[in-house]
Amino acid sequence: MNLTIWIIQGLLATAFLMAGIMKLIMPKNNLKEKIGGWVDEYKESQIKLIGLVEVVGAFGLVLPMLLHVIPILTPIAAFGLVLTMVGAAQTHFKRKESIMSNIVLLVLGILVIIGRLFIVKVF
Repeated sequence: MNLTIWIIQGLLATAFLMAGIMKLIMPKNNLKEKIGGWVDEYKESQIKLIGLVEVVGAFGLVLPMLLHVIPILTPIAAFGLVLTMVGAAQTHFKRKESIMSNIVLLVLGILVIIGRLFIVKVF
């Protein structure tokens, strides 16, 4: 079970790291082509903040447990990313866009939280 949770953490971390870095380094105009028109509803600084949250969350999914330093931060990071996906799903739903990827990432985040807090305990 521990290996399964690690695989989920790795997949989530990869997805959020790639998405976050893209939001951090690409200008808003280029992002619209890559990730959709929702970026028009946000200031560039807000998009960069979302990217930063995703990058920090990605590291938080893996590093605390990998380095054995405050491992409780892993489910906390997963919770933060779940909240991020709730907000993303609301934005996409409001725009009548698909929220399937948001739901998948949200469910995987919940699995990490449950797995690390109740199945393979981190403390």
